[in-house]
Amino acid sequence: MSEQTHRTPTRRDLARHTGDIRAYGGVRAVVLDDGVERGIRVLEFSTGGGLYFEVLVDRAMDIGVAEFDGVSVGWRSRTGFRHPGLHEYADEEGLSWLRSMSGLVVTGGLDHTLFGGDVDATHYRYPPKQTVRHGLHGRVANIPARLTGYGEQWVSDDRCVLWAEGEVVQATNFGEHLVLRRRIEADLGGTEIRLTDRVTNAGFDPTPHMFLYHVNVGWPFLDEGTRFVADVEETVWQTESVDEQGVDHRTFHAPLPGFVEQVYEHRLRADEKGRHRVGLVNDVRAMAFELDVDASAFPCFFQWLNLREGGWAVGLEPSTHHVAGDAAARADGSMIWLEHGEERRYESVFRFGRTGR
Repeated sequence: MSEQTHRTPTRRDLARHTGDIRAYGGVRAVVLDDGVERGIRVLEFSTGGGLYFEVLVDRAMDIGVAEFDGVSVGWRSRTGFRHPGLHEYADEEGLSWLRSMSGLVVTGGLDHTLFGGDVDATHYRYPPKQTVRHGLHGRVANIPARLTGYGEQWVSDDRCVLWAEGEVVQATNFGEHLVLRRRIEADLGGTEIRLTDRVTNAGFDPTPHMFLYHVNVGWPFLDEGTRFVADVEETVWQTESVDEQGVDHRTFHAPLPGFVEQVYEHRLRADEKGRHRVGLVNDVRAMAFELDVDASAFPCFFQWLNLREGGWAVGLEPSTHHVAGDAAARADGSMIWLEHGEERRYESVFRFGRTGR
């Protein structure tokens, strides 16, 4: 097979060979129709460069299935991509988020991340609401988006961008009114996903803001011997299970019976462009996955190991706040408070690649 065969076709090339760009790659809207996933709107992205992924419109436009060269990279957990109408936010002492945790990207926020509990709500000036109770990683991941557009756009004769945009509103009366505007892009023929998020306080009360991406990688890309690669300056915190189990967090073990999750907070060294870049490498498959985020927007980073049989996964988690969470951020002054119209912007890249054997 010649090298020419692998070149991304130009706009003229495609027009000469087909009347439908999706013969090579594109974006298609579908609706899932069975089990707990029934009714979820999905956008299927196929770049033609080996990358395929699904945007879950009714799950905050998070990224569910993600495959590269036919190999599943995004974690497929036992929960499936559960319809948000089934979500029970306050159930199981706030841990019900775990009943809908699956896919490459599950977003945490918009006013809370990490473990839950009661925090002060008197800034909303509603006497019956002195506190608010949060669950694990907040509410946003189970809120449907308003889809504002998607498709294929030629930005030059030799570059076409596959894109989708939507708006997720997290709001209540006498409480927060936060809006997440999300844009997802991938180039035709490309091997990366570009995610741009803007979070705005549309309300008139000062509102806390916390944000996190739970980026989950699973089998078969994740395999015994897959390596974690990052410029770690210092590991500033880890769960007790690390010392108890002694399982390496840099080169991964095969699934283990009864494994207790291990979580680390690493302080990363930013590159010359002010970015944090972390990745996973599977040498046997000669494949790599890299997460590239703005270090100033996401100064904190967690690594999650779930090496238990039946749920094998590794999580890469860029975060606005340290692992101690909401109450600690309020106490030490690190909580982000958004005034009316104030916005935070997050620009991240997910790269899929082939390595030399």
